[in-house]
Amino acid sequence: MSQDALIKLKSSKSDHVYYSRRNKKSDGAKNKERMELKKFDPTLRQRVMYKQVKK
Repeated sequence: MSQDALIKLKSSKSDHVYYSRRNKKSDGAKNKERMELKKFDPTLRQRVMYKQVKK
């Protein structure tokens, strides 16, 4: 699988990082918008915002 769709999501409150794949066919991927997701941070043991950063 291509590494182009691979993105790095960093927690807004700690140094925890998730790696995920992005749908290349979506409108957001074509516009190069940064993804923001609310995910569980195991270091803080709570849900926080994760923002896309450079790989």
